[in-house]
Amino acid sequence: MAKQERAARTRQSLIHAAAEVFAREGFAPASLATISRRAGVSNGALHFHFENKRALAQAVEDEAANVVRRLTEDVSARGGGSLRTLVDTTYALMARLADDVVLRAGFELGGDPARGEKPHLRGAWQRWVEDMLRRAQQEGALAEGVTPDGAAPAIVAATVGFQVLGSEDVEWLREERIGDFWGLMLPRLAHTVR
Repeated sequence: MAKQERAARTRQSLIHAAAEVFAREGFAPASLATISRRAGVSNGALHFHFENKRALAQAVEDEAANVVRRLTEDVSARGGGSLRTLVDTTYALMARLADDVVLRAGFELGGDPARGEKPHLRGAWQRWVEDMLRRAQQEGALAEGVTPDGAAPAIVAATVGFQVLGSEDVEWLREERIGDFWGLMLPRLAHTVR
């Protein structure tokens, strides 16, 4: 059992080190030697766990996707309607992006053209936003004339934009910035009882 635990710790250490290097340097310039040094393991140990840099990048993105899934589930469990869940989740996601290098790197890797792959994590985020908006529409929470297909691109573009800008300047991820966005968006998006 000790070997399995050590292997799991080594794998997690490599994912975290890779996230730090990918977030700082990007996918193409990141080297496996730098990642293994940062993790404190040999190149052989890295290759035991990951066939190549693409596999390691995929592991980072998968770990980030798990973080997003857990975050959306945790916020959804609080209740309060789908529109409220959507708003609260964007706050939670931006706060987590400020502190979680694996999450930041996962989003950044998804948008890195050097990988030559579709943005898996951003696509999952978009599908979740669309689902919340469809549920909000079914709940009667969307304003007249607002559709999930019309609103989702604006919300996804804004939240991904916050993530991209926040990777350079954490001020973009502050609660006040997200509040300003929702202050502009919610009056147009939400159904109000008159």
